[in-house]
Amino acid sequence: MLVAVVPDGRGGAVLQPLDSAGLPTGPTEQVSDLPGAVAVRERVGRPRWVWASGATLYPALLRAGVRVERCHDVELTEALLLGHAGRWGEPRSVAAAWARLTGAPVPADPPPRPPAPPGDGQAALFDALPGPPGPGVEALRRVYADQLARIAATGHPRRFRLLVAAESAGALVAAELGAAGLPWRAHVHDEILAELLGEVSPVGGPPRRLAELATRIADAFGVRQVHADSPAELLRAFARAGVELPNTRAWALREVDHPAVPLVLEYKELYRIWTAHGRAWRDAWVRDGRFQPEYVPGGVVSGRWATRGGGALQIPKVIRRAVVADPGWRFVVADAGQLEPRVLAAVSGDARLAAAGATGDLYAALARDAFAGDRERAKLALLGAMYGQTGGAAVPALAVLRRSYPTAFGFVEAAARTGEAGGLVRSWLGRTCPPGAAGPGDGEREPVDPVLAGDPQSPRARAARSRGRFTRNFVIQATAAEWASTLLAVLRGALAGTDAELVFFQHDEVVVHCPAEQAGRVAEAVTVSGERATALLFGATPVRFPLDVSVVDCYADAS
Repeated sequence: MLVAVVPDGRGGAVLQPLDSAGLPTGPTEQVSDLPGAVAVRERVGRPRWVWASGATLYPALLRAGVRVERCHDVELTEALLLGHAGRWGEPRSVAAAWARLTGAPVPADPPPRPPAPPGDGQAALFDALPGPPGPGVEALRRVYADQLARIAATGHPRRFRLLVAAESAGALVAAELGAAGLPWRAHVHDEILAELLGEVSPVGGPPRRLAELATRIADAFGVRQVHADSPAELLRAFARAGVELPNTRAWALREVDHPAVPLVLEYKELYRIWTAHGRAWRDAWVRDGRFQPEYVPGGVVSGRWATRGGGALQIPKVIRRAVVADPGWRFVVADAGQLEPRVLAAVSGDARLAAAGATGDLYAALARDAFAGDRERAKLALLGAMYGQTGGAAVPALAVLRRSYPTAFGFVEAAARTGEAGGLVRSWLGRTCPPGAAGPGDGEREPVDPVLAGDPQSPRARAARSRGRFTRNFVIQATAAEWASTLLAVLRGALAGTDAELVFFQHDEVVVHCPAEQAGRVAEAVTVSGERATALLFGATPVRFPLDVSVVDCYADAS
């Protein structure tokens, strides 16, 4: 059973039951208490809710104590369908989709809300959006029916339906992660900061350790003062010392033999911790022993998640020591190792690479198979093929890869050539890359070989190669994101009705917080969910997607 729902901005909503084609099976119903109505229907029929955006609706339901099992997120689906049609980035709201369907002027999407730390203005149950009221339930229903028809016309509707289901489930998981929060011990965090940074300055400014490093950096350059957090000042200081640098990134600094380099590298690491995860960050984002960021499913063009405020996806490992399970509870941490190379093995159809992917260590299997046992060379070749590294030590390794695994190599090469020519590439389930800057989409420009077209160092040729490197990796990274999203959706279902709770997700790593006595069963559920995700995406593939599962008290202790 499906139920379309349109909130009225006053805590109620209009509901309408639908059939599998999006047609009404009963009259509309006005309810004054949406959480109560949803809770009743979840107990009785467990419908799939058709709503505009889980990001705006579901957090309010969770605050009211209501959890839903399934949904179809119209806005997320509209973005996927627009991308598939080569119209990536067009407005995706229900109002915009309804306008396109009816031939009316298409309104712009409302600007994203600014990030709101926990406890800061999030108490309202259902906040009415600014501006005129949005389309009603009939418009939502018809947009949904139109989306079903467009999904059926994608060429791989079964895969695309799985993509939509995983994306919609991701919106539910994201809201639940934000509501649960990651257990965070403020006193441990303070101890870590004191250990790393030293005492807080009594007059403001950097803490003691940073101030000491700044003084030592200035001494190394033989000057009174250098603002070590200023890249421009550091570049000038190195230039005065006879060292020309393209930038102050770590890789560039490590190429330089100067006594200031190790001090600058240490300063940069500690400065990042002080500014990104210092006491001000903790005061803003940790409430009642929980870190509660706002997750954005599909927030990156590849389909990977992002966060809005809080920097949840960039927590340094040393700071993770503050992530400690509740007394009597444990963390079950699962990490999918070598995920992108295994995706290439599964999607390319290269039987020899797939056979290597059936083992525990894919790089070691490749080394035994084609690289005379040299694991690092095998890894260099495979990563070079996926990321477009074509120079230096990668050249001979790539030649071996091309000879030994021509189908897999040809798969990423074809994606690169399509991108260079201005075309679109798709993930396994159908997520489509954004169009290039010079042209809108598939087949709409004459393919151009950037080398044969003229100067290979021209801006146009360099831009084409850059686009090719992007599309080469997109087909792999986007599919890896789909596997991870499917894992999340399956695992969420496996944990439903237990005390275990999903509390963190980062690309190919998931963290579950559970009572200690349930940790073994949760670890088994994680492993089985990974196997189910693989089967849902790739069917009977020989490629394994093993999860490295740890049961720990502290997140930093996970292997």
